[in-house]
Amino acid sequence: MLPLNLSKNADGGLTVLSLGAHCDDIEIGCGGTLLYLKSALPDVRFHWVVFSASGPRGQEAAKAAELFTAGCEKAVALKDFRDGFLPYSGAQVKDYFEEIKAQVKPDLIFTHWHGDAHQDHRLISELTANTFRNHLILEYEIPKYDGDMGRPSVYVPLAPEVCENKIRYIFDAFQSQHTKHWFQRDTFLALMRLRGMECAAPSNHAEAFHCRKSVLQF
Repeated sequence: MLPLNLSKNADGGLTVLSLGAHCDDIEIGCGGTLLYLKSALPDVRFHWVVFSASGPRGQEAAKAAELFTAGCEKAVALKDFRDGFLPYSGAQVKDYFEEIKAQVKPDLIFTHWHGDAHQDHRLISELTANTFRNHLILEYEIPKYDGDMGRPSVYVPLAPEVCENKIRYIFDAFQSQHTKHWFQRDTFLALMRLRGMECAAPSNHAEAFHCRKSVLQF
């Protein structure tokens, strides 16, 4: 496998834009990779956007963002679009994407997978690709009842302590989700173990992403 060294693309520090339709999407989908980037690149800058994060859930999202980006330069935006109805507010969501584009010049973008079964997730993925047309975009996966897991093409091996911190932060921040049948340590660890197996990760664990387009420069 050919590794991609993002640090070589960073000019004065890597700028990472993370986009999530709902509270806990970013953390579940790419939280381990964000923790890895934070440890590997001390100058990394995070821009963190959650589109449906109102009320108590928004407070949980703010706590999670702080846990995952502690010690780094960051900007966190928590919007109040209606959960489950993002496609029906498409014009307003698109307008906000244009605001993000004017404010942030990311080196790397994390967003939802375009094949995700959830309508909110698909819209955020579509608008990410539509808005940021000349950027490296990695689309993360969310395990859920729909059983829509795909075949990712990009893997980030994760050390055991990174996996543990990811899970601990998720459980610490999102107290309201503890009663959900899918919100279990085994769920999150099992997916990282499967992806680690697929990429022969030395640590046995990894997060995986879909990449629609990338350019290799040697």
